[in-house]
Amino acid sequence: MMTNLFSVFDPSSNIMNLSMNWTSISIGLLMIPMSMWMIPSRNLMLWNVIANKLHEEFKLLIGKSIINKGSTFVFISMLYFILYNNFMGLFPYIFTSTSHMVMTLSLALPLWLSFMLFGWVNNTKYMFAHLVPQGTPGSLMPFMVCIETISNMIRPGTLSIRLAANMIAGHLLMTLLGNTGNSMILSLLPLLILIQILLLMLESAVAMIQSYVFAVLSTLYSSEVN
Repeated sequence: MMTNLFSVFDPSSNIMNLSMNWTSISIGLLMIPMSMWMIPSRNLMLWNVIANKLHEEFKLLIGKSIINKGSTFVFISMLYFILYNNFMGLFPYIFTSTSHMVMTLSLALPLWLSFMLFGWVNNTKYMFAHLVPQGTPGSLMPFMVCIETISNMIRPGTLSIRLAANMIAGHLLMTLLGNTGNSMILSLLPLLILIQILLLMLESAVAMIQSYVFAVLSTLYSSEVN
């Protein structure tokens, strides 16, 4: 029995003093398509088509600099990882790891920190110039520096909170509707099931969109430091 509404996100189950809920992150390794085929399978061909499309799109966002060759696959891998964890959270009795700030902040903070270190070490003048947008009046320059600095500092927080909040919101709504099934009259149960199916379709779309948004924003942040 739930002690509160947010207990569905509590990683409390453990076996031999080990929290087993977080192991759902590693189950995706079993779903990676095997490439040991003389003729590629349809599953592998689908993965390759999606990866190529994402590579072409991220390459346009990053730019054609020599140092960025192959860096798009970092963001493609992160998109696949977040997408897998978002979808796994839609199945019953599977822990939603992306609904926790521990998970999302662990993805966003190292990326943002590496971008900032790379930019300030290699492109210091450009990073200083980026604090004042072009065409800013002289009287507003000190305020724009403060605003741009704050906006850069909160980027990992906004990335992680956006992903976690969207995952929590849909799951809470489905949990609230699911708990009302015991007290509803029998004639309204088909309507409840229909609403739950529609919510599940919406959550599937949110799972795809949020993983794509996370990867695209990370790509844009990396392009700004070059």
